[in-house]
Amino acid sequence: MNIGSKNKKRGVLPSRPDPPTVDQILEDINRAAPNDPVFSILEKTGQDSSRPSDSDVDLRFQQCRQYLELNEQLQEARSRLLRQREELRAAGEQLQSDVEEVKGQTL
Repeated sequence: MNIGSKNKKRGVLPSRPDPPTVDQILEDINRAAPNDPVFSILEKTGQDSSRPSDSDVDLRFQQCRQYLELNEQLQEARSRLLRQREELRAAGEQLQSDVEEVKGQTL
């Protein structure tokens, strides 16, 4: 008998609790002590909850601009590809028509 083939009873897991609301999250954050490990981790990684520096704001602004520019380029590329696909489809239909015409002439 294969060990993997044994029937094992699996208990039913309890359903997941509902995610906390925004108010509950804010209340939890406000109740946290200043020495809470989460805040010390954020300080170590440079993600302190204090006001972001001007360089952080500039960096985010540049990232947003790059995103918008890339998104516009992708939209243009999509339009170009759709147009080229339609042109190829039309060329394929014309080629098929030409092939049928040539076949008809050789009979």
